[in-house]
Amino acid sequence: MNHILNGKQFADTELLQKIFKKARELEEADKVGQAPKPLAGKIVATVFYETSTRTRLSFESATEKLGAGVISMADAKTSSAVKGESLEDTIKIISGYSDVIILRHPDNGAAERAAYVSDIPVINAGDGFNEHPTQALLDLYCIQQELGKIDGLKIAFLADLRYQRNVHSLAPIFCKFPNLELYFIGPKELALPDIYKNQLLEAGIKFKELDKIDAVLGEIDVLYVARVFKERFEDEREYERLKKSFFVDNKTLAKMKKNSIILHVMPRVYEIDREVDKDPRAAYFRQAKGGLYVRMALLLYALGL
Repeated sequence: MNHILNGKQFADTELLQKIFKKARELEEADKVGQAPKPLAGKIVATVFYETSTRTRLSFESATEKLGAGVISMADAKTSSAVKGESLEDTIKIISGYSDVIILRHPDNGAAERAAYVSDIPVINAGDGFNEHPTQALLDLYCIQQELGKIDGLKIAFLADLRYQRNVHSLAPIFCKFPNLELYFIGPKELALPDIYKNQLLEAGIKFKELDKIDAVLGEIDVLYVARVFKERFEDEREYERLKKSFFVDNKTLAKMKKNSIILHVMPRVYEIDREVDKDPRAAYFRQAKGGLYVRMALLLYALGL
């Protein structure tokens, strides 16, 4: 049994490549309708206390493709949480009904709390603004598939780094790629927390914090964009002031390298003009699709298969 709780667990390039290899195998098999069904007879529970489209549905699709069944809680309002049931009690109950739990929760550290009481693997599908390790892995998988490597690239994040939990999961993994150059771009109110910057500093990873991206657009290999996370703000006025901090359009593309890519964690709100979708460098829909196969591989890893 392997819980999947944080990015640090995958700060092992051998394990990372093993998962990516499995994801590629599953993707190729699925293209010809020959995806294996090693989870036949298993049940996967998707337990989402927060809204989700891509993460929940990709995990449910991954489950079905591997032959397992799905039970789902897609809205905490329809669960016993509204009656005051604790997360721990809910997890104990659901672990008796299923073989894997996929958990999304608004509280930082919720995934570890769940794993502590669970008799079955727990996969963190996002706990507050703490971490989102499966998103981090599918991000890296996309980069490797699109550009052929991870180490040695220049990656810029034009994003709400204070709350973008997949970047928090990426930080310890980035520490294992010594030739990376990272750029964190945006207003100081949305800066990457020191705990993650300190990890990079201790590992000797080069990074810069910038207010604007223009100076590095022509150098970067990956532009990773994300919205400002409205649901994390306690002060709505602060969100309204910052919500349009990032924007990518055809003018941005004109300054980028021809063989670079643009990623987005999705959903997008204000950050990317839809005209950008027509450019082959817009990889965010391919990123989401490839994530299905990474999550298939992670389900197998969680069950020790």
